Amino acid sequence: MVFKEGITMQGQTNRKIIKGKLQRTLRNRPTEAEHRLWQYLRGRQVAGCKFRRQHPFGDYILDFACLERKIAVELDGSQHADDVHYDTERSRFLESAGFKVLRFWNNDVFDNIEGVIEVILDSLIPRTAAPSPPNPPLEGEG
Repeated sequence: MVFKEGITMQGQTNRKIIKGKLQRTLRNRPTEAEHRLWQYLRGRQVAGCKFRRQHPFGDYILDFACLERKIAVELDGSQHADDVHYDTERSRFLESAGFKVLRFWNNDVFDNIEGVIEVILDSLIPRTAAPSPPNPPLEGEG
C-alpha cells in the first residue's frame, strides 16, 4: 500500500530522519514521561506485544509503536496544546496507514499510569463478541 509521497509500509522512513539521526537523538534523550511509560512497555510486558520507541514512520517519529497490532502511542506535553493542527494531521496520516493512535498527556503517565496501561491493553487485545445465547428449541423439539 502506498501513502503520501510514495511512502510504503516497507520503506516508510523519511531520509531526512535517517540522515539527521533524529530517531537516535530522541531515543537517547527521552522525556521523563516517555522514560516512565517505557518501563511498562518494554520487554513485551503488556499483552506479550513488542513495542518500539521513537520509531520512524513517514515524516514522523512515533513515541511508541506496536507494529504487530498497529498501535501508535503518543505522549503530549504542554507544547502540544498550541499545535493541535499538527497532531491532528499526524494522527490522520497514521490512521490512513492503518494505525490506531492513542494520545496521552504527560501528566496522565505520572498521575495515572495504571489507567494509561489499561487503555493500551484494551487496544491491544482484540474484542470478541460475546456468544449469543442458544435459541430455544422449536415447538415439538427437544
